Amino acid sequence: MMQAVAIPPFERFYEANRDAVYGRLVRRLGRQRAEDAFQETFLRALRGYPELRNGRHLRAWVFTIATRIAIDETRRRRPTGDLPELAVEDGLPPHAELGPLTDDLPPKERAAVVLRYGFDLPYDEIAAALGSSEDAARQAASSGVRRLRERSKQS
Repeated sequence: MMQAVAIPPFERFYEANRDAVYGRLVRRLGRQRAEDAFQETFLRALRGYPELRNGRHLRAWVFTIATRIAIDETRRRRPTGDLPELAVEDGLPPHAELGPLTDDLPPKERAAVVLRYGFDLPYDEIAAALGSSEDAARQAASSGVRRLRERSKQS
């Protein structure tokens, strides 16, 4: 059985994670949109913080919140018309490239694939973010990748 880790005061949690979360949001959304997403991330974290029972995977938890906010923000601002394909000169970070590819996956599979292959998180942190076991996180990522491969063969 895994021993619970004490949850630090929110201020210490914020100090330890703010720069990394902000950096990821800037890379995903750009500096202007990242400001609002950053504030929303830590507002949601503050609301949920009193309900946490274990401090073992707080970083994965806050990155999951930030990722979901970034995805929602991207979806809200996605143009509705057909746009031509444009070459990307500087390349997107892996998690941004995975976003459109994984939109049709079931939520747990999508989260597992993005956290594993976009953010390179280990399965124990993915499990904490999903509220599941490590085996279930591995299975969700594997199932998601399998669906993506099947879809690419059909295209």
